[in-house]
Amino acid sequence: MSEATMTSMVILMRRGVVLAGASVLALGVSGYIGPEGSVTAAQQRSRPQPDPTTQLPERLVTHEQMLEWFEEQKNWGRWGPDDDRGTLNLITPEKTKAAVALVTEGISVRLYHFPDPVNLDEPMPDTSNMRVLNRHWIPGQDPEATEIRGAALDAISFATHDGGNSHIDALCHYPVKDEGYTERPQRIYGGRPMMYTGQGCMGGASIDKMGPGYVTRGVLIDMPLLKGVPYLEKSQALYVEDLEAWEEFSGITIGSGDAVFLRTGRWARREAEGPWNYGGETAGLHASILPWLKERDIAILGGDAVADAQPSGVAQHNRPIHDMLIPMWGTPTIDNGYYLEVAEVAARLQRWEFMVSWTMMQIPNGTATPFMGLATF
Repeated sequence: MSEATMTSMVILMRRGVVLAGASVLALGVSGYIGPEGSVTAAQQRSRPQPDPTTQLPERLVTHEQMLEWFEEQKNWGRWGPDDDRGTLNLITPEKTKAAVALVTEGISVRLYHFPDPVNLDEPMPDTSNMRVLNRHWIPGQDPEATEIRGAALDAISFATHDGGNSHIDALCHYPVKDEGYTERPQRIYGGRPMMYTGQGCMGGASIDKMGPGYVTRGVLIDMPLLKGVPYLEKSQALYVEDLEAWEEFSGITIGSGDAVFLRTGRWARREAEGPWNYGGETAGLHASILPWLKERDIAILGGDAVADAQPSGVAQHNRPIHDMLIPMWGTPTIDNGYYLEVAEVAARLQRWEFMVSWTMMQIPNGTATPFMGLATF
């Protein structure tokens, strides 16, 4: 495929949002098949296997169990029939003021990662258009410029759901995966029709309807620290007892309105071993934690990969945590968070709670926003 053809396809299949400073953000649309050879036949045949413990009788979560939990746990109507913010409503003024009071050291660290334009993680077949394109120029040296100016400019193009880009999933991102999943239109949070078009999410719950930004208590769950390893094994599943062991270790009880950040060591593994297909083979939460986590009533969940153990070990649910949180609870998920720096500071201070703050880029009808969160101790 020629570069010109590729460029034309990208233009046709992506929506662009022009930002201040001449930066351009390209929004990825699921369904685009990437460059030839991006996923080989051998790679397709060699499928990762789930953590064997997920298939034990006392661990196994079935599709039927997921359907029961959907009905038992859904938050539809909890904040009104037209609510677009879901559990972000739990970040009340009181919650924000309590979070601000956690700042005692004046130390801020990032919780986000920007896409690496060179060393790409292995893309999934339907999202291999997620390339980072940068251009830097001075108009006076640009043959297309109409006047000479001394300012340097940039244009940046990347997909919001890029595997290296920290981002918040909008509540329209995942449809309800119940018995009506194959029907049209599919449903999103609140039971509303998905109404996804070339213009984005037209049925509500898009990222621009989810608030301007938030300040709340952040809680880091550092599983490699708890288990005494640099990073967890690929596909390692985490269970309720792991989360409770962390609460005991850290002295923190996860509560209503919290932003919870799960560190599995993805970026430490990547630094040590190089990129891999993290989207298909990564440590994370097992579906059996869902009732426990629902009781905690958190506002948002972040993973350094996708939060779900991959493969999940749950039939018909590749990402059961996403399947429940986004359309049923109305809980946004943060994918590809970067928690190495916050883990280092938290371990040094022996404190795994902090004030977290982030903005919500107002992408019209968007399925996600880049996550540019800060943890402040």
